[in-house]
Formats: sequence, C-alpha cells, structure tokens
Amino acid sequence: MEFKISRLFLLFKVVAIFITMTSLSATAEDVSGQQLQEYIIGPEDVLEISVWKNQDISREVRVRPDGKISLPLIGEIGAAGLNVELLRKTITERVKEYQGGAVVSIIVKEINSYKIFILGEVARPGVFILKAKTSVLQALALAGGFNQFASKNKVVVIRSRKDGSTEKIRININEIVKEGSMDKDIILIPQDTIFVH
Repeated sequence: MEFKISRLFLLFKVVAIFITMTSLSATAEDVSGQQLQEYIIGPEDVLEISVWKNQDISREVRVRPDGKISLPLIGEIGAAGLNVELLRKTITERVKEYQGGAVVSIIVKEINSYKIFILGEVARPGVFILKAKTSVLQALALAGGFNQFASKNKVVVIRSRKDGSTEKIRININEIVKEGSMDKDIILIPQDTIFVH
C-alpha cells in the first residue's frame, strides 16, 4: 500500500515539474496569432492595444473586474468573454468614428484570468493562476498532491454556469491513475474549484 502511495506521489511530482517547465517556456508573446484568437479574454488580463498612426489610443491596459477596458476617445469597451479577434474588430469599429482606415492590433501580454481554486486535503491548497489548459490531475500536482488524509476517490470539481447555478463533477483519481481512464481527467476552466475530501 505504501509503495502505491509513493508511486502516486511521484506521478504528481513529475506532472508538476512538467507543467512548471511548459508554463515557463510558453509566454503570451510566444503564442501564435491563431492560438491567441482562440483565447478568451478575462478580468485581470493585460492587453497591449496598438492603433496604427494613433499613439493617443495605443496603450497597455488591464481588463477590469467588470470585464471592461477604457481607451481614450472611444471610452469603455467590454473585453471579457471575447477572443482577441472579436475585441480587435470592436475597437476598430469604434476608432473608425475618429480615424478612417484604422488598423488595430492586440497582444495578450499577461494571462491572469485563468484562475482555479484547490481546497481540502492537498499539500498546498490555494489559488492557482494557470497559463495553459490544465486537467484535474495536473492541477492536483501543482497543489503538491494529496496529503495523508485525502480520499482519492472523493474529488469534486465545482463549476459555475453562465446562468448562475453550479455544477458538481465527481472525479475518482484512482480510476484515472490505476485504470488509465484519462477521459475522466477533465480540463479545468477559469474559476473552477477543486475540493478534495
């Protein structure tokens, strides 16, 4: 039994090292334009907005907690929930009122909105800011793995829905690790909470 626990702990350590290495080597500046179009902007993300031949509007902005950004002349714009391309088109339309033929580009400088919360029987519970798609098993590795009181078959992901309700997704880590059921190791989305009993 102790050998199985140490193997599981070793697996968590390896996954944590892999995630740390990949998140350090892939910054927002390394991501191609195509991948950025798929990224959904969220609160606290930092964007560099450039309007060709207009330094007054061009600037670096942080998405506010209400999901909006503010730019000179054009005012407030909702950014959270949009991908980079949709936000670029929205800003372009607003800039056209002041400058015909506006060319707008957006770079995601910092990804800060992909936060998850890990609570319960883990080595290091807390808030984690992710830089890439992360599964439950990988997130648990970031939290240092299970402590000695954890029930590996009683992990719950609490996910908020758009309608304000919550969904509880039960995860059995033993099934994922022992049986190789990787399809049960779901990808986390921003604001997910993992609770380990």
